[in-house]
Amino acid sequence: MSDLSRTVEALLFLSPQPVSARDLAEATEATEGQVEEAIGLLRDDLAEGKRGVVLREVAGGFSLASDPASEAAARRLLAKPRTPPLTQAQAETLAIVAYLQPVTRPEVARIRGVTSESAVQTLAERGLIEESGRSQFGAAIFKTTELFERLFGLSGLEQLPDPSKFDPTPEDERELRERLLKAGEQRSEP
Repeated sequence: MSDLSRTVEALLFLSPQPVSARDLAEATEATEGQVEEAIGLLRDDLAEGKRGVVLREVAGGFSLASDPASEAAARRLLAKPRTPPLTQAQAETLAIVAYLQPVTRPEVARIRGVTSESAVQTLAERGLIEESGRSQFGAAIFKTTELFERLFGLSGLEQLPDPSKFDPTPEDERELRERLLKAGEQRSEP
């Protein structure tokens, strides 16, 4: 397979829509003839049946699709319910637990300024945090799980981003404060 064929394959893999030979030529800075030759090489390579994808010509362009032999397995995989994204409350709670662990729910609530029972419960149900004991006052203590590290691409908690890099400069803080005050004033106006 040529370098251009590999590049075309990568572009088709990245694109959720069929891509025309003209658009592929423009992206690769090659001629349409060269792209069509590369597509032919890619088609031949994929047609050998050694790969799980096939090249399709659809809607005036080219697209990679799963091999029809994989349909039953693909349906089973895609039929699984998708986990909804984290809410802002859940993300805030998860960040607090990740950086301050082990931490209790009351400590999380004190930091956030609102109760966090629902967020903690949802994060525990999703397997991102887990109970790791009890405080001397009987409150559950939480920490992150291996699933958290795996989902966020961490090989350990020491790989968490340094929060000091996210501290606003005094100028940024002043601007943010002004914007918040202005937004609060607009809300209070009848």
